[in-house]
Amino acid sequence: MLEALSYEFFRNALWAGLLASVICGIIGSLVVVNRVVFLAGGVAHASYGGVGLAFYMGWPVLPVTAGFSTLAALIMAWVTLGSRERADTVIGVLWAAGMALGIILLDLTPGYNSDLMSYLFGSILAVPVEDLWLMAGLATVVLALVLLFSRGLLAMSFDADFARSRGVPVRFLHFLLMGMTALCVVMVIRVVGLILVLALLTIPPFIAERRSRSLAGMMLLSGLLSAVFCVVGLWLSYSLDLTSGATIIAVACVGFGLSLCLPSAKREASAGGAA
Repeated sequence: MLEALSYEFFRNALWAGLLASVICGIIGSLVVVNRVVFLAGGVAHASYGGVGLAFYMGWPVLPVTAGFSTLAALIMAWVTLGSRERADTVIGVLWAAGMALGIILLDLTPGYNSDLMSYLFGSILAVPVEDLWLMAGLATVVLALVLLFSRGLLAMSFDADFARSRGVPVRFLHFLLMGMTALCVVMVIRVVGLILVLALLTIPPFIAERRSRSLAGMMLLSGLLSAVFCVVGLWLSYSLDLTSGATIIAVACVGFGLSLCLPSAKREASAGGAA
């Protein structure tokens, strides 16, 4: 591991993994608690349309994908608020439409770009310094928004109806959450790719939820777990010459399996109370 740190590309990969871990810990926790995992999956896959658009127009990939993903997320948020009984169908259509648009635009793009597959399966070892600065900027924006609206997000996460009755702008916060999810997806694209982004967004928060007694604690533990999974996955991929994104998710899945074998904090609290 120390030998690998002598290479700039590996140091960039570590920074990318840590930045993504911070945001995945925060936004992933909100996604899991608010039960909008399917929505997050729709946003992740629809964002492939942004990748195709960027390649077709010759524009920077991550900024274009961020804008496209945010638009898709806001549309999905509007659909879920207006027609919940049909929301899953509409999200599925938008999910497929975004993927189809991306593939068609890529087919129409002259030539072949070898970097294309990195957006599907991740290429954390090829993250340039420019992308790191963009990820840091997105992370700062998301952190600022979460801190600014922390009380409202907390209220909405645990009881949206009660929060609405107390004057909390639940509708606005729902749109805000989906917009931040879109930015989170864009950050994680280069780490594990669009196909596996949902795993890193949900596995650490699920594990953390079983071991935490507050939303803030869940976010903190989730971020730490994401960082551990990224670092261990990177080390294994470097040592064994494996695909980095898939290795990170494999480590996360092992962690998920191990967490199921351990009692949750709530069970331990219940057992202590009964005793």
